[in-house]
Amino acid sequence: MALYDLALPQVYGYLVARCGDRVIAEDLTSETFLAVATNRQDQPLTVGWLMGIARHKLVDHWRAQARQERLLHAVEGSANNSDDPWDVELDRLRARDVLSRLRPQHRAALTLRYLDGLSVHEAATILSRSVDATEALLVRARREFRHVYEGSSDA
Repeated sequence: MALYDLALPQVYGYLVARCGDRVIAEDLTSETFLAVATNRQDQPLTVGWLMGIARHKLVDHWRAQARQERLLHAVEGSANNSDDPWDVELDRLRARDVLSRLRPQHRAALTLRYLDGLSVHEAATILSRSVDATEALLVRARREFRHVYEGSSDA
């Protein structure tokens, strides 16, 4: 408990300074301490070790953000031909909202294919599906994304 009290402000301060968002820093701080609690090894607990875990959590967060940005840019390329930065940002926010509202299997397929940049074959392996079934899933996922995306423009 003493280590927690000592490390918490340091871990949180490190994360908030690097990501600039208090809510994300709080989430990553929680993930850091949860990782320590669930994967306790014979490693002696030190503030330095916790900072290393926090660093890895932050990198994982940035990677996930980058994957999401790649998908959103792919969506933007097909849906938005405007040069207005506000239109681009609004489209990006709408695309994120749409992706979060898709069925989990559709979200997973689109994320693997377009955010992670995996081939259909690689995505099929991860999803434990055949290549043909994965291609069909991607067709349905793109159709659902387009339907929700276009329907959300009225809101």
